[in-house]
Amino acid sequence: MPFVHIRIAGSPLSSNQTRVLQAGATTLMADIMRKKVELTAVLVEQPEVGGWSIGGVPVFLEAHLEVKVTAGTNTKDEKARFVEQAHRLLGQVLGKTLPVATYVVVDEIAPDAWGYDGRTQASRKKAADSVVTRPERSRMNDLFAIAAVMGDAMRLLTF
Repeated sequence: MPFVHIRIAGSPLSSNQTRVLQAGATTLMADIMRKKVELTAVLVEQPEVGGWSIGGVPVFLEAHLEVKVTAGTNTKDEKARFVEQAHRLLGQVLGKTLPVATYVVVDEIAPDAWGYDGRTQASRKKAADSVVTRPERSRMNDLFAIAAVMGDAMRLLTF
């Protein structure tokens, strides 16, 4: 259930650029970070011109991409690859050289501190862990039956 927040300073984005950023960020979240597309939310915003500065000096082209994900659900390599590819996406869409201080942030949030549809991620995990699905129950019953037969066979061999 990631949330992606993209902020772009500079000339107004076209609707096509906005769609490309949304689709690209969603694809990166699915392909690199292993997140569900149907739960990935992407917000693209543009602050007022002159509303962004670096080193106290206003800039007229800048980008910042921040994602919020559940802590512990991604490896260091996945996060590093995401940062690299997200930065590349920003550069491709904006078509210009971005300032060095263009940040991509992966913000990991504790599972008990956020959620969606009124439930925390921790409560979802707890519910999922406590449910035994029908196929699992069937496999467990098969194993119990095999164990019972083996137990009967062992008793016959010892007499």
